[in-house]
Amino acid sequence: MVSRLYLQQHSHILKHISFQVPQAFSFLHHLTDTSPHPPYSTHCQLTSPHHACTYLSSLFTLTLYHFIPVCLQDVRYKGSPYPVPPGSVPCALAANCLLWVSESSCFSAPSGGSSGYGFWMLLAAGIMAPLKHKDMNHKKIILLVVICTISLVLHHNGLQRWTMDAFSFGFHSHPVPLQKLKRTNLVFLKTHKTASSTMQNMMFRFAEHHNLTVALPADFCGHMFCYPYYFSPKFVNPHTIKPNIIASHMRFNKKELQLLMPKDTLYITILREPSSMFDSAFSYYLNECATFQRVPNRSLEAFLADPWRYYRSNEMDSMYAHNNLAFDLGKDKDHPATDAAYVQAFLAEVEQTFSLVMIADYFDESLVVLRHLLSWDLNDIIYFKLNMRKEDSKQTLTPVLASKIRAWNALDARLYDYFNASLWRQIAALGSIIVAKEVQELQQAQERLMRRCFNGQVQLRSSKEMINKSLRPWQPAGAAEIMGLDLPLNFSHGLSSQVQELCLKLVTPELHYLNILQHVQ
Repeated sequence: MVSRLYLQQHSHILKHISFQVPQAFSFLHHLTDTSPHPPYSTHCQLTSPHHACTYLSSLFTLTLYHFIPVCLQDVRYKGSPYPVPPGSVPCALAANCLLWVSESSCFSAPSGGSSGYGFWMLLAAGIMAPLKHKDMNHKKIILLVVICTISLVLHHNGLQRWTMDAFSFGFHSHPVPLQKLKRTNLVFLKTHKTASSTMQNMMFRFAEHHNLTVALPADFCGHMFCYPYYFSPKFVNPHTIKPNIIASHMRFNKKELQLLMPKDTLYITILREPSSMFDSAFSYYLNECATFQRVPNRSLEAFLADPWRYYRSNEMDSMYAHNNLAFDLGKDKDHPATDAAYVQAFLAEVEQTFSLVMIADYFDESLVVLRHLLSWDLNDIIYFKLNMRKEDSKQTLTPVLASKIRAWNALDARLYDYFNASLWRQIAALGSIIVAKEVQELQQAQERLMRRCFNGQVQLRSSKEMINKSLRPWQPAGAAEIMGLDLPLNFSHGLSSQVQELCLKLVTPELHYLNILQHVQ
């Protein structure tokens, strides 16, 4: 039991802590809230993570400075008739402060950013507090210094998630507030012509790095999960039946996926602006899709002049020619977009199912939002672009042509417009300045890594020109040339084995990567 005199002497400290700490904690809590509108008080005066961490650093330093010595002393306090045993208010406050320090990114290690000085403030409090009380002996002071030093080492090694990759890439791995564990159970719905191969490569590398299982298509399905049929667990290679990640093409079927994946799985997908996406699909599937083969001179303009003349909805490959995004998401590609109730139900279902719908047109911004959602590091989202069309095969769409594409793919257009707006709301919730800063860091690190992997000059070649045959991307017959990244023959010179492997995996196309995973899993 603490003496009445003790509480009177420290009442101003207790009042200050009890008033300010909830505000700071409330603010920090909202930083980790993934909802579009984080629930925090609008009258809270803490306007930034740095501000909140500064408050807590000061408050907890003050608390430890006053209460650690009292907790350590096994003597009567200032002549009070009551001893201050372990378990008293001072001990409880000190213990809670130390517990919070051990879990908080505010008190990061010395390289942990602008608020890292909080840890040193606490260290100073731990050392100076005993000196405040002359009756503390030298053994207790030395013991406290040792404890603080060990805490620093553990804090640096445990909380600050540095990796060798961070040193290789040239940027620091930003800790997520309160150091959440990385999310590892993921469904990435790989849509068509949306930069999804680049995303798939990222998922594969993350899975390898963290020793996770990737669901692979069964042999009889090829490299997709028997697309365009609705997904079923029977389409999964039996050797990968309990996966953490699934990232190959499929037609979405949530109920069947829930039978396969862990209960805490997050669902992610990616969309692209419909006019540029359809232009890419028309070029890519020109000789794969019967609809496009019927068009005179294989002209996009001719097709859009009268699409129903060439389109057959019951053909096996017709999804490439009409509302391909809606089809991949498991919906009826031919349902009229004028049915407002159907469209609203569709949008609501996608929003409820997918934790994030990325936008290929804002790929880097989408990746930063993804990183925060999954508590990943910047190292986890570095990438090189894959499956790019040759520049001379691209055409500049006129506003009239783009408008016709959107009208023909009206379901996809509604889907894109809705989730493009949703992405920017998520960016605003994270903080536009924070997102822009991380995008810049990601792009700078990507440039540095490309210089290292390609000896200063990127080797972008058509599939048939590539020297390393295993790095050739899949080239559809008669389609526009697909470009691949060809590593120089001497690319490994001066690079560590870790960076060599990373460079190779970053440019590995889908089919070859699937073969690698088939071999190692």
